[in-house]
Formats: sequence, C-alpha cells, structure tokens
Amino acid sequence: MKLATLAYIRRNYNGTPQTLMLHKQRPGNYHQGKWNGLGGKFEAGESPEECLVREVFEESGLTALRVSLRGFITFPNFDGQDDWYTFVYTVEEATGELRASAEGSLEWINDSDLLDLNLWEGDRVFIPWLYDANEPRLFSATFRYEAGGVFKDHDVVFYGQVGQAALPSRDAVATKLES
Repeated sequence: MKLATLAYIRRNYNGTPQTLMLHKQRPGNYHQGKWNGLGGKFEAGESPEECLVREVFEESGLTALRVSLRGFITFPNFDGQDDWYTFVYTVEEATGELRASAEGSLEWINDSDLLDLNLWEGDRVFIPWLYDANEPRLFSATFRYEAGGVFKDHDVVFYGQVGQAALPSRDAVATKLES
C-alpha cells in the first residue's frame, strides 16, 4: 500500500480561473506523457498536510498556504503492484517563485481546458468534483484500472462541505521532520 497526496493549485489570472498542472516527462515514470496535479508519496512520519507542502515545494518551488481537502481516492493495484491511497487537495493560496521540476514541465492551464489535456481517464471524472463551486463536497472514491492503465470503473461517496485550513509554514514542517 502506498500513501500519496495530489494537489491542484489554483489562481485567477486576469479574471480567468487556472490550475497549475505538471506534464510528466521523466523517462520510465508510470505517468510519463500524462498531465497531473502535483504530489507524491508520503515520507516516513509525515502527515498528509506535511506531504502536500513538501511535494508542492519540491515539484514547483511554491509553498502551499491555504488548502482544501477535497477527497480521498483509492487506486487498487494502480501501478500493477500496490494499492494507492491518495489525499486530494486544492490549493487556493501559495507563495514563492515557480521553478522547473525534475518531474516534467509546469504550466498554468485555464480551468475550461483541463479536460482537454492528456489525463488519466479517471481524472476526467473527479476533476469536475474539485471545481463545483455550487456545492463543494468531500468525496471518497475508488478508481479501478486494468493492466496497461485502462480505466475500468469507479465508485464514489459524497460527504458534506469541504473544510479549508491554513497550513504551517514550510520551515515549520521541515523543522518537525528533522526532529
């Protein structure tokens, strides 16, 4: 079993809502060629929020400040070996200078164009749940893929409203991890 976070960093650029997306380009990566949010696997002792802050910083140079937990996704046998349990967030406020990522290229994508990207098929299902301003809800879903990354099906349960949180600074998280 692998634990991971997945973050969709949001901004409003000249009246246009946008999301920072990562085009995975690292050779041999299971996600190579796909567009995805930012995130990755937990390190020992990390909370979901600590993992989120670390992964966003490592992959973008940005520090997540205000986030919303949007849901949980289970991906049974996703990589052909392990079940993945993923905490899914939106980041409404971040600070810092955007920098290149070893994982691939970063690009601000207009929200209206997100579903046109080369995404995992399951992402096309849950990404709209992240942007439902009329009824922000917490979800718990299972997305099943067959061998070769072929999307099979999903199940979902929706809960009440999404809760926002202000996160500790990246320095506070780093200090805690060092101790």
